[in-house]
Amino acid sequence: MKFGVVVFPGSNCDQDCFYVVKYVLKQQVRYIWHKDTQLNNYDCIILPGGFSYGDYLRTGAIARFSPVMKPLIDFAHKGKIVIGICNGFQILLEAGLIPGVMLRNNNLHFICKDVYIKTENTDTPFTNLYKHDQILKIPIAHNEGNYYIDNKGFNNLEANGQIVFRYCSIVGDTAGEFNPNGSIQNIAGIVNKSKNVLGMMPHPERSSEKLLGSLDGLNIFSSIVRWIKSH
Repeated sequence: MKFGVVVFPGSNCDQDCFYVVKYVLKQQVRYIWHKDTQLNNYDCIILPGGFSYGDYLRTGAIARFSPVMKPLIDFAHKGKIVIGICNGFQILLEAGLIPGVMLRNNNLHFICKDVYIKTENTDTPFTNLYKHDQILKIPIAHNEGNYYIDNKGFNNLEANGQIVFRYCSIVGDTAGEFNPNGSIQNIAGIVNKSKNVLGMMPHPERSSEKLLGSLDGLNIFSSIVRWIKSH
């Protein structure tokens, strides 16, 4: 099993993701420079957090045109596993691999803190080791994490089971006061219709070891390993 971590100019969470896969999960992993176009030998591609191309224009808007993106889109369309974390989520949106757009946080400030998210769908490659409604403590660090989609699009997400994580309280309350950035209906993570592409704003790689204060994010990566091995 082989993971690839894409590195764009301005990525800063690539080493964190690499570390979790190689040293915590004990899986093969390589960095993929944004100009690389050969992805045939990978089982899962990770788009990490950071500030690709300095977040000029819009977050992810320039990275979407990097040479790696065309083969990555083809990779996803073949049903292979792709996860975009924070800036990676923003890039997936710009590339059209998952629906919706990302706006600035409703308070117009960068937010960096631990949040709680509720697991809404466990029937995905990314969540099969969690329980339904399981509460996870995972940090966020973003300025543009306010996910938006129109009413028709939101209804489609719900009908297709594409909403995977919602921001919530420590006991699972999804009231607006527990929404850190204004994201529509507290959405923290979604998958595409085929459920092989996940975009999420919280950083599971930053909650994958006890010394980081939480192990709650590790099973996202472990779920991917389990799913690939079973398929």
